[in-house]
Amino acid sequence: MSESRLEILPGKIRAFAALRMSAEVEAALSRFIDPLRDLPSGVRWVRPANWHLTLRFLGDEADRNLLVPLDQRLAQIAGQTAPFMLYACGTGVFPNLDRPRTIWIGLVSEELIQLARQVESAAMQAGFASEGRPYTPHLTIGRMRDLHGWPQIRQVLRESSKQDFGSTLISEMVLYRSILGGEAPQYHALARYQLAGAS
Repeated sequence: MSESRLEILPGKIRAFAALRMSAEVEAALSRFIDPLRDLPSGVRWVRPANWHLTLRFLGDEADRNLLVPLDQRLAQIAGQTAPFMLYACGTGVFPNLDRPRTIWIGLVSEELIQLARQVESAAMQAGFASEGRPYTPHLTIGRMRDLHGWPQIRQVLRESSKQDFGSTLISEMVLYRSILGGEAPQYHALARYQLAGAS
């Protein structure tokens, strides 16, 4: 990301580093989620355009001046990281099925955990505060507004706890700006980093 592009950003922005799943996996997720969208419930389902795997949330007010060194470090990490397979399987709820707040799809990859550690280290070296909690790879697909219709949704999630949604060859990392407001957040890619390391 060029500094000139950074200069046109506000001094503080909501930002995060993330990965996207393949079109095939997203299609499988749509086939699973679309029938749930039609059920009367208190779930606010995430629209497909906003599906992403967060590597590191940088804050609601990330300092633009910290994004410059972070950008450089993310480029270095990408250059040393080989593309890798990421598997989407199973469903779950944070914190649990009895007290639902966030509905997610499980993600599995040893390389993902290593990449997330490197991004966390890069964020701290750039001046961001420590995340302070273990990294739990997941793809958020819904958030609870209220418990209306929850028993039916919960039963579906119990039955799909080990469902296979396919795999993705991860070949790039993206730094996003998030703008809240309206029915859903708007995500704008600030920079893309191609994974170019040797396998």
